[in-house]
Amino acid sequence: MVGKLLESNVAIVTGASRGIGRAIAVALGGEGATVVLSARAEADLARTASLVRAAGGAAQIVPAELADEQAIRNVVARTAEQFGRLDVLVNNAGITHSAPLEQTRTADLDRCWAVNARAPFLLCREALPLLKRAERATIVNISSVVGVKGYPLQSAYTASKHALRGMSIALAEELRGSAVRVHVICPGGVDTEMVGRVRPDIDKGDLIGPGEIAELVLYLVTHRGNAVVDELHIRRATASPWFG
Repeated sequence: MVGKLLESNVAIVTGASRGIGRAIAVALGGEGATVVLSARAEADLARTASLVRAAGGAAQIVPAELADEQAIRNVVARTAEQFGRLDVLVNNAGITHSAPLEQTRTADLDRCWAVNARAPFLLCREALPLLKRAERATIVNISSVVGVKGYPLQSAYTASKHALRGMSIALAEELRGSAVRVHVICPGGVDTEMVGRVRPDIDKGDLIGPGEIAELVLYLVTHRGNAVVDELHIRRATASPWFG
């Protein structure tokens, strides 16, 4: 009987309270991983934890406000204390802001930057000592279609997602030859609450399912051959090819 692909592995997933993060956590749990779930909404994290366990994995809740550096340190410290290892880090948490640039407050820009770019940077920094001890480790950063192009009224969000993608490229080069691989996923419209607020014009039936993104994360985490996928651009079937 073949064992589960991620048995004994430990993963951290941010933004795990709903949407893409929840789907990723459940997918990892389904392959036997222990998943450390982080987000602000503790009650929603508890629901995700139940789903992870039902899928066959283990779950640990560590609520965190990812704009707070100490909270980020605590997520990694709790993981190290309780499990002594880390094999997968998925930086999924994100927020958006929609407004013309001239009406975007500095506070709006700072909030997007803190959660979408600074938090993944700090999580990678704090987690790397643990990740480097793993036989093989994976960082998956969830950027966005706006990480490679721009949309009007989303300048703050776009800037933060470009920064996340740029940091990921630099880190992948820095870690080349090590046991840690860095991947980026840039999805188009996914069926989440955030996309529903920002793009109410998109037919819900055309949106990408969170589970479809989770399947791709699972592929990146479990595939370990000589062929390496650095980045995945995922579009809606009805959108223009190559993010045109």
